[in-house]
Amino acid sequence: MTERESGHHLTHGRHLLRVAVLVLSFTTAAATVDEALNDTPLDESVRQLRAQLRTMVESYGWRSARYGVLALSLETGDTLYDKGAHDLLTPASNLKLLTTAAALQYLGPDFRYQTFLLADGPIDKGRLKGDLVLYGTGDPGFSGGFRGTDLLEALADSLRDAGVYVVEGDVVGDGTFFSGPLLGEGWDRSDLNDAFAAPSSALSFDENVVTLRVVPSVRGRRPTVHTIPDGAGLPIEVTALTGGGRGRVRVRRDDPSQTISVYGSISPTGRDVWRRITVFDPPRFAASVFRSVLEKRGIRVTGDVRTIADVASSPVTARSLWAPALDPKRKGPRIIAAHQSPPLLEYLKIVNKKSHNLFADLTLKTIGRMVAGEGSFAAGSEVVRSFLADEVKTDTMGVVIHDGSGLSGLSRVSAAVFVDVLKYMARTALWDLYWETLPEAGNPRELRRMYRTPAAGNLRAKTGTISRVSALSGLVRSANGERILFSILANDVPSMRGAKRVEDRIGVRLASFERPFTTSAPGMAEPPTPVPPPVTARTHTVRSGENLTVIARRYGITLGALTAANPRLSPRRIMPGTELLLPTAAMVDVQTHRVRAGENFSVIARTYGVSLNSLIAANPNLDPSRLQIGQRLRVPAGTG
Repeated sequence: MTERESGHHLTHGRHLLRVAVLVLSFTTAAATVDEALNDTPLDESVRQLRAQLRTMVESYGWRSARYGVLALSLETGDTLYDKGAHDLLTPASNLKLLTTAAALQYLGPDFRYQTFLLADGPIDKGRLKGDLVLYGTGDPGFSGGFRGTDLLEALADSLRDAGVYVVEGDVVGDGTFFSGPLLGEGWDRSDLNDAFAAPSSALSFDENVVTLRVVPSVRGRRPTVHTIPDGAGLPIEVTALTGGGRGRVRVRRDDPSQTISVYGSISPTGRDVWRRITVFDPPRFAASVFRSVLEKRGIRVTGDVRTIADVASSPVTARSLWAPALDPKRKGPRIIAAHQSPPLLEYLKIVNKKSHNLFADLTLKTIGRMVAGEGSFAAGSEVVRSFLADEVKTDTMGVVIHDGSGLSGLSRVSAAVFVDVLKYMARTALWDLYWETLPEAGNPRELRRMYRTPAAGNLRAKTGTISRVSALSGLVRSANGERILFSILANDVPSMRGAKRVEDRIGVRLASFERPFTTSAPGMAEPPTPVPPPVTARTHTVRSGENLTVIARRYGITLGALTAANPRLSPRRIMPGTELLLPTAAMVDVQTHRVRAGENFSVIARTYGVSLNSLIAANPNLDPSRLQIGQRLRVPAGTG
């Protein structure tokens, strides 16, 4: 070996040694992150919490499962538990937390959609000499059953009130206010016929879902297929026959763009067969149903039904809309009528509480249209990423968002991002409204899980579920009132039920956790106290066999509230025919409780059947972490 070669190898060896030392140092530092968390001064309760949560996460011993879990105190700002909190995982419907937060930030809770009916031609002697255009701006609630009103019927009546009885043109569905694909990238193709995977268009009607009703005929003939709503205009091929025996009818469509096939056999005395299925072209669907409604309302249409595929062909998107509709001097589309949606906040409650995918995806596209000028999945996703980076100031490296609903299996977000968003929203004036949208544990109409546990009526969180993915992120109060933000993301889990059970155990354990604490995190808004709906002042006539407990349960009030509303009544001597006064919303604080040894706010709340949040709010001058034996608490009326 030459001297030059020897020197080269020596230098190269030293370089490798330095690299090895750096790698070893980095690996050692990374390995000690969790240890450092445990080495910081902690009381025994936090050490036990971490050990117990670790056991819960690892309880099933799934080798394939990947978890990202973070629990952080909103009061002190310190981390209570961290396992892979920065790992990028598929979030499923937890993604809706980001969509709704960005919507409140950029659109505001009072944002409203409008859907327009326009005349693209002159009106003369009751005849519209041109097309009738139905133009949408993304309203997810535009439907035939909106608050008891058929919105298409209402628009048809407005057209008739304008004196139009004949449309000498087409009924046109225009959804060009949004652009790009109607379905999200990474959606499971096998789901596309199902209602939860409906396409999202600026002109959507009845959540872009049709119900098929297959009715048997006489033996040997084909059954009749009805659509709900009428006039849906879907391509349907019926080869099924009404025959003997029990039979079985199948409804099949391999791809949303294909014809729906109804085949098999159905008994002439059998029950009708029902099937819900998505529509392929939402604007055409809306226009087709509208034409049927017009004809039922006595308005004749001489033309056909059609849709507009691009902005350049739209008579509306690139032009200004104007009114009044009947001014003969103006050219171009003119507004006949318009429907205005409820405030956006009402829709965001549906997004999070009902985990409604279409509402979420349309909200995302609306964000993109209003903020970036383009109503697409891509534009809306980029606005949400900017929200995370610029407003929340969280780490967006590697964050991928493909839709607003979380249906895509290609999206990637970390548990830390979800906790950062919750923490950011808690610092803003929008927190109370955001809090309203989150499902409440133990509530049969929202998050039914964790019933009759310390988390019930306390924890609020968004769920998430797609194939082999489960998630739960939100906020819970500990036993003595400490607010804890948490996010649990699980990917590649072999059992969805098992994954949900782990989430529930963690939620209940956090709700049961207790330690002394002092608030040190600045600018945190208090979660609002759930306000019970006002109870109309009423009376109840006691019937035979009833007692106060039975009556209180019937009306969803506490026994204490009912007793307080009838102070002259002896509960032990209640007679049939007695008139009882049912308490109103003003009769809230009806009981007091003296704290006994071993009790905390969570125990007392469960004793009286009220939520932990309402109990804390009813006692604003008491420190939940420092209850004293003998202290008196005010107990608000619960829900029964």
